[in-house]
Amino acid sequence: MGKVKNKLGYKLHRVWQYVISFLKWVFIALITGAIGGAVGGLFRFCVDLATKTRQAHEFLILFLPLGGLFIVFLYHITKLRDNADTNLVIKSIRSDDKVPVLLAPVIFISTVITQLFGGSAGREGAALQLGGCIGEQVGDLFKLDEKDMHICVLCGMSGLFSALFGTPLTATIFAMEVISVGIFYYSAFVPCLVSSLVSFAITLQMGLNPVVYKLTNVPEIDMWSVIKVGFVGVGCAIVSIVFCLALRLTHKYSAKLVKNDYLRVVVGGLLIIGLTALLGTRYNGIGEDVIHSAFEYGDINWYDPLMKILFTAITIGFGFKGGEIIPTLFIGATFGYVVGTVVGLDPAFSAAIGMVALFCAVVNCPMASLALSVELFSGGSIVLFAVALAVSFMLSGYYGLYSGQKIVYSKRRARFVDRNAK
Repeated sequence: MGKVKNKLGYKLHRVWQYVISFLKWVFIALITGAIGGAVGGLFRFCVDLATKTRQAHEFLILFLPLGGLFIVFLYHITKLRDNADTNLVIKSIRSDDKVPVLLAPVIFISTVITQLFGGSAGREGAALQLGGCIGEQVGDLFKLDEKDMHICVLCGMSGLFSALFGTPLTATIFAMEVISVGIFYYSAFVPCLVSSLVSFAITLQMGLNPVVYKLTNVPEIDMWSVIKVGFVGVGCAIVSIVFCLALRLTHKYSAKLVKNDYLRVVVGGLLIIGLTALLGTRYNGIGEDVIHSAFEYGDINWYDPLMKILFTAITIGFGFKGGEIIPTLFIGATFGYVVGTVVGLDPAFSAAIGMVALFCAVVNCPMASLALSVELFSGGSIVLFAVALAVSFMLSGYYGLYSGQKIVYSKRRARFVDRNAK
């Protein structure tokens, strides 16, 4: 009888531990998501305001080198290293490295400056860095140990991603999946989901609605549509490698050719000004208007993906700050649109396939990409999206936007490789 009572007591104790852990993480995630939603909403307002101001006053592009000088100055006076970026946040999940608290305000200001003066960059780099900083500070507030601190950082990342993109499910899965390809951080599921939903709810209250695209001509699932979509996936894998190499090589060789940080960012700003004078303002800033145009059968040029790669590589590679994911969506949508007209897919549907497939290839996150296809396109023909994602994920190899990302298991076979994305 005593043994039965002991076993029952042990089981009840275990159940109680799960309940306590669940309540702890819900509480921490509520706070993290609330802060993330407020900061993310403010950041989104600032980026949108900067974009509208630049579009209304195109002469602001002339001040891009000056804005770059201020960005470099900010990083120097705060003593943030050149690698104080999204890779640092990603690496902190697998180590005891801390995310510097000054990274949050510095990346916030730097990204807004880049957008105001016409650099080609996104906002998710700031989202992941801001989220990492917020998660770190909340973890310090509750005096979490090293393992729990890592979950809290993921919690912050998912909250900010959700606030800026309006995709809470994608944000949840992305934070769990992006750190180590082949490993899912399931212990972070509850806190990341709660943080994402709270952050998303706050941005809705702030009047920031999510972007949803309506696809009117979705093909039936048959052999030919699968082949055509697979072809788009192959193209996206190739483009992803080109994009990642362009970013890496531009950063590497610009640093070799122009060793002074201040001079380098001025050279980059002048290059963007020259290209803008030749090609117009189509490739400056985030480029959401061009993405929308792809889904409205607008004016998409065959060279749009290449020009966006060029503008983004120069902007990021020469020292301006911002993210690479929205440029990825621009490149994927325009590339998909162009390929769709060639292979016989509806161009808008092919743009959707290209957008999500390229996202998958550059971040190596197929499950988050599948969630993105549902949240952006209401789940229309999810099987065809899955085909393109599978193809682009495997054929993109070990390339990725984030060199801090670990490829833990091979994409080709069940083999442990443990290497960084290149």
